[in-house]
Amino acid sequence: MALRDKLEGDIQDSMRRRDQTRLDALRFLKFAVQAVEKERRETLDDPAMIEVVSKQANDRRESIRAFRDGQRHELADKEAADLAVLEEYLPPQLSRDEIIALIKDTAAQVGAAGPRDRGKVMGRLMPQVRGKADGAEVNRLAGEFLDSLG
Repeated sequence: MALRDKLEGDIQDSMRRRDQTRLDALRFLKFAVQAVEKERRETLDDPAMIEVVSKQANDRRESIRAFRDGQRHELADKEAADLAVLEEYLPPQLSRDEIIALIKDTAAQVGAAGPRDRGKVMGRLMPQVRGKADGAEVNRLAGEFLDSLG
């Protein structure tokens, strides 16, 4: 089933169930997809929709951190509920060990010798993990690995 069809079906299902929290998150996602489509002047395919979902999920993660830092736990909880809905539309997330294995393979492919080669590694690594892992986490793990080399 196409991601767009799943989104439309889930919106309808949420309306029938009167699940306002889920409905709000799905409608916000649909609006974000439509905004990107309008900007690009084309209908998004599944990989492009996954990019939009991934960006929305990252925005939620950042909001959760900010709200928790500001002691606004009720807002952080709302964002966490929205994030849970968005994660249903993302491919299965890579584990920490899988990310580290990809970092090691990519570093070997580009001949990384230390922290200076972070750009080369990240440039080749990010397309592989987009939508499957948090970019900030990947960047942190890549930095740790490259620091251990040099």
